[in-house]
Amino acid sequence: MCGICGAVWTSRRRRVEQETLDRATDALFPRGPDDRGTLISPLYPGAPVEEKGFALGHRRLAVVDLSSAGRQPFVNDDGTVFLTFNGEIYNYLELREELKARGRTFRTETDVEVLLKAYETFGLDCLAKFDGMFAFGIWDAKERRLLLARDRIGKKPLVYRVESDRILFASELKSLKLFPGFPRDLDLIAVRQYFAYQYVPCPRTIYRGASKLPPASFLLWREGEEPRVERYWRAEEVGDFDENSPTLRDDYDRLVREGAIGAARLDAAEPKSFDGATFEETKLELRRRLEDAVRIRMRCDVPFGAFLSGGIDSTIVVGLMRRFSETKVRTFSIGFAQKEYDESPFAKRTAERFGTDHTEFFVEPDVEKVLPELVARFDEPFADSSAIPTLYLCETTRREVTVALGGDGGDELFCGYDRYKAVALSGLIDRAPMAIRRLLAGPIRALLPNSVAQRSIWRRGRRFLETVGMDALERYFQWIAIFNRARLDALLSDDYWRLCREFDENDPTGRQDAARVDCLDFLRDAHRKFSRRDATGAISFADLLTYLPGDVMTKVDVASMSRSLETRAPLLDPNVVELALRIPLRYKLRGKRGKHILREACAELLPEEIDARPKTGFGVPLDVWFRGPLNKLLREVLLDPSTKRSPLFNAGFIERLIREHEEEKFDHAARLWALLVFRTWEARENEA
Repeated sequence: MCGICGAVWTSRRRRVEQETLDRATDALFPRGPDDRGTLISPLYPGAPVEEKGFALGHRRLAVVDLSSAGRQPFVNDDGTVFLTFNGEIYNYLELREELKARGRTFRTETDVEVLLKAYETFGLDCLAKFDGMFAFGIWDAKERRLLLARDRIGKKPLVYRVESDRILFASELKSLKLFPGFPRDLDLIAVRQYFAYQYVPCPRTIYRGASKLPPASFLLWREGEEPRVERYWRAEEVGDFDENSPTLRDDYDRLVREGAIGAARLDAAEPKSFDGATFEETKLELRRRLEDAVRIRMRCDVPFGAFLSGGIDSTIVVGLMRRFSETKVRTFSIGFAQKEYDESPFAKRTAERFGTDHTEFFVEPDVEKVLPELVARFDEPFADSSAIPTLYLCETTRREVTVALGGDGGDELFCGYDRYKAVALSGLIDRAPMAIRRLLAGPIRALLPNSVAQRSIWRRGRRFLETVGMDALERYFQWIAIFNRARLDALLSDDYWRLCREFDENDPTGRQDAARVDCLDFLRDAHRKFSRRDATGAISFADLLTYLPGDVMTKVDVASMSRSLETRAPLLDPNVVELALRIPLRYKLRGKRGKHILREACAELLPEEIDARPKTGFGVPLDVWFRGPLNKLLREVLLDPSTKRSPLFNAGFIERLIREHEEEKFDHAARLWALLVFRTWEARENEA
């Protein structure tokens, strides 16, 4: 696991000096405290480096092959291809053997060399062969091109900036910003999207001059050409079988013959579901892929362990780790004084069941202290408050191990979130006449008690009923948005919209539409890719392309890398993901039971109390804190004269949010946190 940065330039005025490269590289120190490397070189033999050159920087966190053999930037055998790489290729041993069979020789034992030689052998097709998490940059002097690439799910970040005669890239914006000339202009669309989604959606960043490379994508840059960004893997195309594709039934029979799984009793009366496979066959195939995913992610040369929350996903991961570990699995959890948010008792009982070497750490988060650090680490506004406990968990875990496995991805892949059950229920209500739906949204909703309790059934019921008359996707946006349409319009000032219109009018390219972009478009574009799926499946897979990389993966990556901890997600193994994309909804969501097939595939690993407990989030009691210990900070920041003078916000609406929250009329905790994070980030920017 590492931090990377680099640049390619084709004019003297855009050259990157060694001092700049050193600063940009060392800004990534927490991602790679064990080693560093930089390289500045001509674009190709004979080119004057002042006029045409490239620069690569690398910070290393040593996890596999702790020697200096894989030091980066890494250069191929004939000195024509150069690599800076962040991440892990888990199947590098298997790829190494395949490449050897094709005549390739190796001088190291690293996945870095495997990646580079896979590129030399397969070209861009190498990307489809990697099972891993990665972001990398390759300068190919023979092809005279820069290749940037990112893993399928977007576990590892990569930001870039295209300039006249130069392109820059880095793992983090803080590194990219150190290159001279980087503009600090706000992307006004990104601001609006942030307050809707609590993160800045890809491909935007908070800065108008920089972009995120989307997951499952590569960028190609050549001198004199516009950069080309393409997707190399499409989740929406998984599951489209032709008549020659092997079925899961065939695969199951093969696995039994090979002894990879034992033969199970198959119910002959069970109808075939999809691609000729029954539930039992699909369940067994899922179990096999999960086992492979966990086993391959236990490859490392440093101490490793696992996060253990006491939920379904982390319990399964730890249970499978125990099967493949010759020693006790080391597990880590944190607890909170407020029982509503404390999962540590469940984690402890799971640890006892599996006999793990368990570390439990209780925290009383000091938000006033951690908020500035969060803002500094994330580089742009990021308002998922679960980043707070995630940061504490990573800090605790890193004291003992360098690598930790986690359960991320299970909710999106197997319909674990309660909101997916609501989507399924609303689909039934959509069949009712509009008059009945209006009755539900109006008079009947008004009869329900108003509650500000975070997980109150009344609160959820009111939120559900108020949307029954909406379009399905609009309804989902209403549920997940931090500021829905009405509140977003109330928050943003007339000056904000004026700035948007002025930007549109002054944009010579005509490609910007800051005043006209609909925040829902980001989600709609992902949802449209799964238009042939059932409504609930389409929503969950849209989350796989939006919420998972934009929020969950970003949170885990930044929190863990800030503590030099590598995290691995077995449930997001490509083979698990592709099977999950094929599994029908009725296998995942059975009545009120989400993750049905995942639970059944790993039934013997799940204690009854873990299997039966309701879904809980990994969060902190912001709603209580904003009425108590954080109220002073909230008022100092959000009612500061500079906030009231901001051209972006309506100060009166912010005051109303605070007042309604204090009086317990509404729970505005998530909205107030988003504003607090943004204003703290903005103050930091103004000081820079």
